[in-house]
Amino acid sequence: MIGKANLCGRRVKIGRANKDMSQIDLSAAFSVDFGMEISQKAISRLERGVRPVTDLELVALSKILEVSVLWLVFGDKQPK
Repeated sequence: MIGKANLCGRRVKIGRANKDMSQIDLSAAFSVDFGMEISQKAISRLERGVRPVTDLELVALSKILEVSVLWLVFGDKQPK
C-alpha cells in the first residue's frame, strides 16, 4: 500500500466496469450529477491509485456507481 494515493482506485474501476461506463462517462456523470469537473485523465490516475480522492468525490463515486462508500474504501463483500 506504500506509495498509493488512495485505497479505492481498483474498486472504482470495478464499479465502473460493472455499470458498463467508460472513464469519459464517469467524468460526465461527475459534471452533470454533481457539478464537479474531473477529467478522464484524472479518473485514470485515480483508478491507478496515484491521485488522491476527496471525501466529496468519494461520496459522488458511491452514488454514481451505486455502491457503498465502505465498499469503495474497504472492499466489503458486497456493493450496497
